Amino acid sequence: MRRLPVYLVLDTSGSMAGEPIEAVKNGVQVMISALRQNPQAIETAYISIITFDSSARQVVPLTDLASFQMAEIRASGTTSLGEALTLLSNCIDREVAKTTMEQKGDWKPLVFIMTDGIPTDSWQTGLDEFRKRKTAYTVACAAGSGADTASLKKITENVVQIDTDMSAISKFFAWVSASIGVSSTKVEDTGKEVTGLNELPPPPSELNIVV
Repeated sequence: MRRLPVYLVLDTSGSMAGEPIEAVKNGVQVMISALRQNPQAIETAYISIITFDSSARQVVPLTDLASFQMAEIRASGTTSLGEALTLLSNCIDREVAKTTMEQKGDWKPLVFIMTDGIPTDSWQTGLDEFRKRKTAYTVACAAGSGADTASLKKITENVVQIDTDMSAISKFFAWVSASIGVSSTKVEDTGKEVTGLNELPPPPSELNIVV
């Protein structure tokens, strides 16, 4: 079976403390619950969570929806986005099955990155590593006015901006959930991956597309 790998790369730096980090944790739980109701997603979508603050760690390895359990996450420290991108690249190399002469590999991964700040590490190396990986689609979400959209634009053309309140973060994860659902249906029905924002559900009004 060809899996649809989904990587959520989440900022857990100190500025996310309080309502934002609680909204993220709640948003992930609601997203998983929604995907478990989707017959296509339950067959194909596998979810991993990478967090980054003063360092980056994969808190949930690539896991099927039925087995997924959210890890405890707390907000503290700085914003090591470069380290997160390096770790993400390594996880994709290790976890995503490649197509060979004998078998079809997994679908190209979907990547959703959320940050509320500016990278505090020298992140060019991580960026260069990530750019070498073939992803189906990467969305970066700038949460709040302190997020550096210019940096996120270097990672992907697809950047959205939201507020850091509970409602906006919830809407973001609901949209991520819908996007994963559409992607899993598309690969199952057509054998093709989603490649553009125009193929995903329309973002809610709380998500502003950064042009």
